[in-house]
Amino acid sequence: MFINKENVFMEIKKLPKSKVEFKLVIAWNDWKVFLDEASKKISKEIKIEGFRPGKAPKKIVEQKVGKEVILNTAAEEAIKKNYPQKVKELNLDTIGSPEIDIIKLEEQVDLEFVVVASVMPEVELKKYKDEVSKLNKAFANEKTEIALEDILKELEKIAKSRAKLVTVRREAKKEDSIIIDFEVRKDGILIEGGLAKDHNLILGSEVFIPGFEDHLLGMKEGEEKNFELKFPKEYHEKNLAGGLAQFKVVIKLVQEREVPVINDEFAKSLGNFKDLEELKKNIEEGIKKEQEFRRQEKRRGEMMEILISKVELSDELPEILVHEEVHKMLHELESQIQQMGMSLADYVGQLGKTVDDLEKDWVPQAQKRIKAALALEKIIKEKEIKISSEEIEEAMNKTLQFYKDEKDAKDKIDMKRLFDYTNGILKNEEAFKMLEKM
Repeated sequence: MFINKENVFMEIKKLPKSKVEFKLVIAWNDWKVFLDEASKKISKEIKIEGFRPGKAPKKIVEQKVGKEVILNTAAEEAIKKNYPQKVKELNLDTIGSPEIDIIKLEEQVDLEFVVVASVMPEVELKKYKDEVSKLNKAFANEKTEIALEDILKELEKIAKSRAKLVTVRREAKKEDSIIIDFEVRKDGILIEGGLAKDHNLILGSEVFIPGFEDHLLGMKEGEEKNFELKFPKEYHEKNLAGGLAQFKVVIKLVQEREVPVINDEFAKSLGNFKDLEELKKNIEEGIKKEQEFRRQEKRRGEMMEILISKVELSDELPEILVHEEVHKMLHELESQIQQMGMSLADYVGQLGKTVDDLEKDWVPQAQKRIKAALALEKIIKEKEIKISSEEIEEAMNKTLQFYKDEKDAKDKIDMKRLFDYTNGILKNEEAFKMLEKM
């Protein structure tokens, strides 16, 4: 295909893996303007004796910085201006930064460069309504029951969370809350993070390595104990994994957790509940909502599997798009494991892999996620799903409420990006609601 738009000539060639190649030729008359502008720009940025900033003739600037600097600066601006403009004119859905190869960069002649860009393949969605409808009917026929046992378990959790700590002078036992000082050494040398004072621990929580808490059972306030333990072979710190370490622990306080009796008085103490039965009904409603949420998530997950299987692409997914999705997945994982106090490197080390291994393993999953997004996008376009600015802003304000200072949050957050993100989330939600009615 050949395009002739003013002084810019273009030939487009389709390449494998959702890439296109085209040649841009900017005629000398236009190219000269960019060269003159580049010269002025450079002369403003450097000091040239005898001339005010931006006023030195092109020849003088060339003598000062060299011809190549002017040519490269001008080419950068010419490409920056012409490339996006032509991509828009040709209705190309490009992704990421293009590869640009300048093939003619001189004065008195046209500027010529070749662009290789990744583009989104065309998306078709095969018939999916019957399968989605069948799925909806199956979920509608499912019966959800809430057992009394589940309500009682939740009541126990609430009661335990409101337990009072009472200091006792007896031996420590499971479920006691204790305060300890401890040291951990390997070969007599204190390990990193192996010294703690006034550390709170609930016996039975198993937050330490296996066997540690067992040594503390039966100890009393003021007692000191020295013992040895082996770190698990799969421990996240490789220098400690499988190794023998020496522990020194002093118990400073033993406290019993006094759990309140579950009765009408307990229910009243929690808030606006007149008796225990009302509290149970409230818990039942909470469990019901949680079950409904999980059912909806399960249904939507199965729905997406149907849609993914119906996606047909005119070409492979662009490598750059898959690469970006894999990195997004890695970032999500990193955020999760950081909350556990681990680094990404430690985590993949525990798996016996590298980050590169993980990236390769996740390519199929990344491709599925992209296809899922493309399927929803196709439905949104076909059904002309639109969200009003008022709805988007209302949802944005709910997000901003999580910040202590809403005004400060607005200053720090890219509001345009948040607007677009919120718009996308709300459109997806509307698409799911529509699918759930089939």
